[in-house]
Amino acid sequence: MKTNIIGLKELRENTETYIRAVGRGKSFVVVRRSKPAFKITPVDEWGDEGTWETLLDLTKGREKLITAEQLLSAIHRFNAGQNTKIPSKA
Repeated sequence: MKTNIIGLKELRENTETYIRAVGRGKSFVVVRRSKPAFKITPVDEWGDEGTWETLLDLTKGREKLITAEQLLSAIHRFNAGQNTKIPSKA
């Protein structure tokens, strides 16, 4: 796939045009002061689109909402390899 080179100023002034072009599969290298600064590529080129993996489903078996504190606690327990059940509100 051909990668086009554009200036940072050009990108700023025509952002919507480049967003549409990337959506059609085009890639761009953005240069600043004649040096490559970053590359813009379509998401599906990375192979991520549609391949999200569920690590922890906090909604499974729950009918009530949980607090942010309960969510953070469950995430910490999950990261520590402990029980991932979220306690019910008392």
